[in-house]
Amino acid sequence: MLNATAFTGRRPTGAGDLAVETHGIAPIGQDQRYGRPARLFTVWFAPQVNMTGVFTGTLAIALGLGFWLGMLAMVIGTVLGSLVVAYLSTWGPRTGAGQLPNARMAFGGFVVVPGVLQWGSSIAWDALVGLFGGEALAVLVGIPFWIAVLIVLGVQGVVGFFGYELIHRLQAVLTVVLLVTFVVFAVKLVRGQDVVTPATAHGAALVGAFVFEVTIALSLAISWASYAADFSRYLPATAPRGQVFGYTFAGIASAYIFVQGIGIAGAAAVGEQTAEGVRTVMGGGVLGGLALLIIALAAVGSGVMNDYSGSLALQTIGARVRRPVSAVIVTALAFFLILWLHAADTASRFTDVLLLVSYWIPAFVAVVSVDWAIRIRGRDTLDPSAEETRRSDAVAALITFVISYAVAMPFMNTSLIHGPVATAWYGADIAYFVNFGVALALYGGYRLLQVKRGRQ
Repeated sequence: MLNATAFTGRRPTGAGDLAVETHGIAPIGQDQRYGRPARLFTVWFAPQVNMTGVFTGTLAIALGLGFWLGMLAMVIGTVLGSLVVAYLSTWGPRTGAGQLPNARMAFGGFVVVPGVLQWGSSIAWDALVGLFGGEALAVLVGIPFWIAVLIVLGVQGVVGFFGYELIHRLQAVLTVVLLVTFVVFAVKLVRGQDVVTPATAHGAALVGAFVFEVTIALSLAISWASYAADFSRYLPATAPRGQVFGYTFAGIASAYIFVQGIGIAGAAAVGEQTAEGVRTVMGGGVLGGLALLIIALAAVGSGVMNDYSGSLALQTIGARVRRPVSAVIVTALAFFLILWLHAADTASRFTDVLLLVSYWIPAFVAVVSVDWAIRIRGRDTLDPSAEETRRSDAVAALITFVISYAVAMPFMNTSLIHGPVATAWYGADIAYFVNFGVALALYGGYRLLQVKRGRQ
C-alpha cells in the first residue's frame, strides 16, 4: 500500500535540488538518501521562532506563576516534549519513511484514526501560527486581516507545494534571520520592562498553575512528535543516531525556551495585542515595520512544516492525492480556522486548540514506541512497506489508543473539557502524562505477553 503509484514520484536528489517533490509516503530507498544530521537543527529551530511561542509564554504570567516559576515550568515541559520528538526523529534514517507511515506498523489499517487526527492537527497548527502572521502583515500594510491571512497562507502554500528540500533550505535561512530579529526584540523588551514579575497565585492554586504551565509547554513541543521522521527520512541509514537525536532536540528545545522566555519576560508588553505590542517594543518606524514583516515570514516557516506533514498524513489515511496537492489542501482549510480564532476571546480559543490538538499524541507515542522496540531488535533498519501487522495487534493498538484518551479526560483542563480531577486540583492538567502512562501499560503489557507466548 505504501508503494502505490500515487505515493511515489520525483524525489530531491541532493541538497539544493529545489524541483517539486511529488514523492509521497513511499519509503525512500537507501541509494536515494543524502544529507547530514546537522541540517536537522535549523529545520527544527526556525519553525518554533514565531509569535505563537511568544504568546504561549505569556500564558505563564496569565496563570499567576510570575517570571521564575513560569520559566521553570516552561523549561520542564519543553525538555520533556523535545526528548520525544528527537527520539522519533531517529526513525527516519532507519526506515526512509515519515512518522505516520511508520505508525502503520503498529496500527495496520487502523492508522486512519491517528492519521485523521494528525491531518486535523496540521490544519490547527497552521491556524495557530498563521493567526499571528496574518495579524502582523495586516498591521504592517494596513489591509484587512483576512486578506493578510490569505497572503501568508499563499506564500507558505507555494513552499509546501515544492516540498522537502525547499523547506530545509528556507529554514536554514530563517534560522539566522529570525534569531537576529528576536534577539533584538528581546533586548529592547528587557530594557523597557520589569521582566522579573512576582507570582500572583498562591498555595494550591500556585501548584495547579505550575503543573498546567508544564502541560502547556509540553503540548507545544510534543505536538511535533507525529511529524518527527518526516524531516529526517531522506538522511542515509548510516547517519549517526546520536547526531540525529541531538540536533533535533537542540533545535526544538533551544528555540522554544528562547521564544517562550521572551513571552514570559514581556507578557505585559505583548499580551493579546501581539503585532501592535511588537511594533511598540521595537520603537515603531522602519525597525518596527521590519519586525512585523519577519513575524509574517516566521509564520510561513512554521506553517510549511504543517502543510508538508499534513500532506503525508492525508496519504497515510488512504487518500490517493499527490503530495503537492494535498499540501495545498491543508493550507486552504487553515484559513477558516484562523478567522474563528481571531473572531473573539483569542487567548481562550488559542489555549483550547493548543491543548486539544495534542492530547492524543502521548498514547500514539507509547503504542508506536512499544511496537518499534519489538520490531527493531537485532536490526539497524526497517522497511515499513514490507513489515507485517497482525490484525489482533492492530486492534489492540486502536483499543489502547481510545481507552487511554478516555481515561485521560477527567484530567483535562480546557474551556471545552472541565475534567473533574483537574478542577479539583486547581486546574492542574496532567492528561498528557495519564494518556501516555495508560497506553504504555496496556499496549506494552499486551505485546510483552505476546512475546512470552512466542509471538513477536
